[in-house]
Amino acid sequence: MSGGEREGARRRWSLGPPGGAAWSFPWSSSGSAGQAAEELVAGLLSTALEARRRHDEIEFRRCVKILAQGQGLREVVDRTLLDALNRHVTLAWHGGWQPADVVRLAGRRLEARHVRLVTDAVAAEMRAYAAATVDDRWLDQLDAVGATVWWGRDEEYLRDDGDRTAMVACALRVIHLLATLPPLERLCPVPGTARRTPGARGGAVDERTLARVRALLAKAESTEFEAEAETFTAAAQALMARHSIDAALLASRTSGPGGAGRPEGRRLGVDAPYEGPKAMLLDVVASANHCRSVWSRHFGFATVLGFPADLAAVEVLFTSLLVQATTAMRLAGSRRDGLGRSRTRSFRQSFLAAYAQRIGERLREATGEAVREAMREAAADAGRDLLPVLAAREQAVEARVEELFPTLTLVGAGAVSNRDGWISGRAAADRAVLDVRRKLAEGGG
Repeated sequence: MSGGEREGARRRWSLGPPGGAAWSFPWSSSGSAGQAAEELVAGLLSTALEARRRHDEIEFRRCVKILAQGQGLREVVDRTLLDALNRHVTLAWHGGWQPADVVRLAGRRLEARHVRLVTDAVAAEMRAYAAATVDDRWLDQLDAVGATVWWGRDEEYLRDDGDRTAMVACALRVIHLLATLPPLERLCPVPGTARRTPGARGGAVDERTLARVRALLAKAESTEFEAEAETFTAAAQALMARHSIDAALLASRTSGPGGAGRPEGRRLGVDAPYEGPKAMLLDVVASANHCRSVWSRHFGFATVLGFPADLAAVEVLFTSLLVQATTAMRLAGSRRDGLGRSRTRSFRQSFLAAYAQRIGERLREATGEAVREAMREAAADAGRDLLPVLAAREQAVEARVEELFPTLTLVGAGAVSNRDGWISGRAAADRAVLDVRRKLAEGGG
């Protein structure tokens, strides 16, 4: 490219910002025009991301406008955006993030359009890995978030939709989110490194038991009658507790008291509003099911550590109890003080905190009863002592927590400031889980 051609390129790619000052990105002094365009686009992308870091919306929009409207840059811009998305998704996996984590965070910090783009970027990146080298937990999350390749050419999932400026801005915001993800604890092998047998999924968790549990909890959530909800929820808790004990005994017979394998982890969303009491609820559910929960408020999730059967129990029970608690809280209505000022938020905060505390008490009672019954059966059947088996597994969970979270600190979930909400929440928890000794046949399946 001659000096005159370079000067023409400078004029062609100039954009006048407010105030009339020139804003230009000259071509490279060496290499082809295609290389120069790539350098220009790469520089603009870098400048836009730096503007996002500094919260400089004016400079960010200026870069977006050049990238979106620059004549002859369309192909280079699309390719550069796609490459950046792919690269940063890969880096996120190696930084401990999983598909559901990334999609959840995009939903918290950005908008629906960005969530769709993140999901598609995940699906695009996953094409690089053979299914046999992707962990089952990863595949389950891909299914859950709907990460599938629906397009013919990769440029299609950028979703221009006639507004190229909006598309470029959307892609840059997603790239910035991915590029600024801090490292997380790695809970399972990254894609490409897992070794599994196709068709063998989650052998430690009995899918038929989980299906029965989900069916019981769905009935508890949908019934209008409190007595039926009590029966269904109690039956589900009893079924999960017994399944956990049976899994522990089975593992101990082949691998000693600690059982086979090691504790695993999964991240569960803890969403606004009232994140503190919701995190409390998850913590008590985890504790009752031989797991530990570590809340990451900033990211909107908690990491639950335990053995597979127990983790599955925590997830389904927490989800159901949260639905039941939210329904009961809304039925309790709004609250105002003597001067007519709204007290609804403090009422609901206290309601959920009390609900979590009372649920914890009831679940500990349920777990204790299940353990005592299993101990009687084990002693009568083979003279086995169940306590060392359960103790070894709890020690393994604690060791895993210390390994992944060596600097873990305890924090409170917030003060209770509404007596009416506290009383109502405990009453709702009493209605949610009662009489765990009812026969499973009463709950159906």
